[in-house]
Amino acid sequence: MIHHVAIIGAGFSGALQAINLLRHDGPRATLIERSLKVGKGVAYSAAHPSHLLNVRAANMSALPDDPDHFVRWLAANGGGDGGSFVPRIRYGDYLAELLGLAVAAAPGRLRILRGEAADIVTDAGGVTVRLADGDTIRADAAILALGNLPPHEPAGLDPAALAPGAYAADPWGGDLADGLGAGDTLLAIGTGLTMVDMALLLDARGFRGRMVALSRRGLSPRAHAPGPPIPAGLSERPSKAVSVLQAEVRARAREIGWRPAIDELRPYTQGMWLAAGPEERARFLRHLRPWWDVHRHRLAPTVAARMAAMQEDGRLILAAGRTIGFAQDGAEVAVRWSPRGEAGERTMRVRRVVNCSGPLIDLGRTREPLLRSLSARGLIRPDPCHIGLDVDVQAQLIGADGQPNPRLLALGPLTRGAFWEIVAVPDIRVQTWAVARRLSNAHWVEGEGL
Repeated sequence: MIHHVAIIGAGFSGALQAINLLRHDGPRATLIERSLKVGKGVAYSAAHPSHLLNVRAANMSALPDDPDHFVRWLAANGGGDGGSFVPRIRYGDYLAELLGLAVAAAPGRLRILRGEAADIVTDAGGVTVRLADGDTIRADAAILALGNLPPHEPAGLDPAALAPGAYAADPWGGDLADGLGAGDTLLAIGTGLTMVDMALLLDARGFRGRMVALSRRGLSPRAHAPGPPIPAGLSERPSKAVSVLQAEVRARAREIGWRPAIDELRPYTQGMWLAAGPEERARFLRHLRPWWDVHRHRLAPTVAARMAAMQEDGRLILAAGRTIGFAQDGAEVAVRWSPRGEAGERTMRVRRVVNCSGPLIDLGRTREPLLRSLSARGLIRPDPCHIGLDVDVQAQLIGADGQPNPRLLALGPLTRGAFWEIVAVPDIRVQTWAVARRLSNAHWVEGEGL
């Protein structure tokens, strides 16, 4: 019987897991967070007012059993309606308030602890979470909700070989425009959503120099349609084979437009990924993932318009290629890179390099102490594609012995290798709800287990 759960990480996934445990009258919980960002995480706490949600408010309720919850909160707080793309800092306020209300409604059942989990030891009776300061927490089960981990260093870059301030490993840390003038160039490694956030932030802070964003294919996120989504529905389940699915989506896009063609896959995406074998998944990641990401994870129309204006003004340039090496050259960094489709290499000189390549969860390369410790002792292992941790369909972590551990679970982006679509609010809210119901034995209610 589970009476006490330790949740490692108090960002969106961890906080929502705690909220759902309380709502289901489940086990008491200890929410462990090493930063002060309880209930918000990086996405909703480090944001600037210009950073908007990439999903309309109508689909951003944190509670799957109450789909209009966030819209009602917005109305009560004067913040927009269901069609709005709300500032992310407002959504952070919503999450913090939701957590506070849940705690107040169930006094004594949730403890929020600031600390860093350094290790977890499991035994037949439960788990012991060891904190970096030497304290321990005894629980019946532990849930890893670490969110998105920092990206790995770009190929050819040694931070120690560059001058202080020439390289920013964290696009959210400090003022990236500090010390830069209108004649300077900043290089962003990556052209996805993280780069978009960085570009908006630099623009808001008055940087009038040039930004170059570089990725293997130079693809950037597409925009949402300006109006409400066009309802569409598939008449039959889509094909499982990646090659066949690609052709089907293209044909469907010609009929109804690419946005609804992508959107109508949502009810099937996780099931298709779960049904695909390792080779099929690897082919998708190798050939189609960049295209899927930019069409699936879109920008609010106003954000897309700002990005387009920056490109038209020549202040933002998207480039396709790969980095080869970085060397300090006086006040600049000489970046050697190979353009996509060309045999040779080029050199660009920039004042600052910012890692916007996005989160990666390759267990073999992570610097996260907790994951390294658990991996060394065989309690966790990477998924076959090395994009997350190996878990079963119930989010139970699978160890080096190939067996799932019912006392050790993971949530959110850490489980991307198993579920693929598990990085956004609409997916994580369902996952945390389902895990909470199992831990609370609420899944037997309403005939779900009968």
